[in-house]
Amino acid sequence: MAIDKDPITCHILDTSIGKPAKGVRVKLEGGHAPLKTFESQTDDDGRIKAWLPYSSAHSSGDVPTYTLDDVLSEVENKSTWTLRFDTGSYFGEGKTFFPEVLVKFTVDKNQHYHVPLLLSPYSYSTYRGS
Repeated sequence: MAIDKDPITCHILDTSIGKPAKGVRVKLEGGHAPLKTFESQTDDDGRIKAWLPYSSAHSSGDVPTYTLDDVLSEVENKSTWTLRFDTGSYFGEGKTFFPEVLVKFTVDKNQHYHVPLLLSPYSYSTYRGS
């Protein structure tokens, strides 16, 4: 049985231990103005397959109810998106040179994007996966 997943997914491999980085908070921001923000946390396999609309603790009013598919359907051709990986919380304060990793990329309509992050306390690399 196939598992449904959002059109933008990611995963993190902690190369310092050779294992998936589980429990890392990640935000996804993009679309057209006003930009929409989503959030998720990596699972035990270091993967994010689905996103929830982000609602900060300081925001008031209704909880956002849009989906990533909703936002992407409003884009005519291309849009720019940013993944924000909270690597500082994952490694612990003062234990990484990169407390946050930002990956900015362009999305074409009706395509799936998988963005892997290879991570250690003092380096990272990323690429477009499949």
